[in-house]
Amino acid sequence: MITLDPIARALVAADSAAADKLGAPNYDEFQSDREVWELLRQRPFSVLRVTMPHCDVRTPEDIGEEGSKATLARAVANMARLMNDPMVRKAMNILWVYEITRPGHETRPQIGLGGCARTSEIRTPENPGGTVIRNEGIREVKARGRAVLTQVTHTDMGTVNLAVDDADGALLAALREYAAAHPPSFETDDEQRNHHRVWIVDRPDDIARFRSLVAREPRAYVADGNHRSAAAAMLGYEHYLAVVFPASTMTIAPYNRMVDLAPHQKAGLLAQIQTHFDVERFPGPGVLQPDCTHEIGLYDGRTWWALRPKPGTYDPADAAQDIDAEIVQRLLFDQCFGIEDARDDRITYVGANRDAHWLQQQVDAGHHACAITLPPVTMEQFIRVCLQGKLMPPKSTWFVPKIRSGLVMAMV
Repeated sequence: MITLDPIARALVAADSAAADKLGAPNYDEFQSDREVWELLRQRPFSVLRVTMPHCDVRTPEDIGEEGSKATLARAVANMARLMNDPMVRKAMNILWVYEITRPGHETRPQIGLGGCARTSEIRTPENPGGTVIRNEGIREVKARGRAVLTQVTHTDMGTVNLAVDDADGALLAALREYAAAHPPSFETDDEQRNHHRVWIVDRPDDIARFRSLVAREPRAYVADGNHRSAAAAMLGYEHYLAVVFPASTMTIAPYNRMVDLAPHQKAGLLAQIQTHFDVERFPGPGVLQPDCTHEIGLYDGRTWWALRPKPGTYDPADAAQDIDAEIVQRLLFDQCFGIEDARDDRITYVGANRDAHWLQQQVDAGHHACAITLPPVTMEQFIRVCLQGKLMPPKSTWFVPKIRSGLVMAMV
């Protein structure tokens, strides 16, 4: 079963105007610290002041070291100011209904239930019976950095996105019913024009009903926030902030790559690639952003190519091997480019907040040698990897829309 407890002590946006000012992307949605700094110029009151304090400085040249004593002290000071700001209000023992609507998808919003999930239910080698299934490896340094920030600010702002099967649709129906029957507590738009609506749930009977529906779920899958949940576990905390979404409402967008190569590596590139892939020139017009599994795009600075892995180069029965990000890492980056480690600095990972046109521009400007575009992982592929107990390849799932930071926070 999955347990979702109420937040004992919460900070929430006071109203929609406050949500507009407070809300921010998660720390891991940015390509660079410079992007964070630039957004802080537009949203000076956002929780990025706390979640990315090394970027809360006057000039780009002043951007500090993430996790340093000076930036942690800035986070503590900024959090203290936020605690006393009329933009937030304190709430006790709450859950929240959270709906996100993407432009052009108004009839199919993503809706879920927020609260505190239990670290004791996370599946690990030491806890193989855990019902919350992680599907990515954890970089301890990254998780520890989030843990330290949570510890010094006494606030959990990093919401984990959990997907559940909701096989009979009962949870989804209850969430929609509640949203239709109550006005939202507040609402706001993000930088991609996604519309976020939050309903604070504080009546004991409503809380009990929602908790019982979530408890029927045999398992949950960590869609976003593996490191955020690991951070809570590192600190020995009982809970971490989470939203549980029925998988049927969720969408995975493409997660692309750019790669840096030496000049000699680009010579004869297509010949190397044809060892493992069937290769065709993309007729265009425009760029190639695949939407079919096992179709991969490659832009070499002059031409877009369509790549398909040859039969026998991967095992379709192995859910992780069937993911195109793993195929690209093993057959293209390792075998053709000599980049064995997915963490190699020569690879730049680009989420769906940057499209294939942007990737082509980066290559044309000489910033990178090649761009590689991948089809989105399907929810069926994602769940299959989880059920096989495998790990997703690094940077392979970009769930959209993203949970907004700063709308609901847990005091710890």
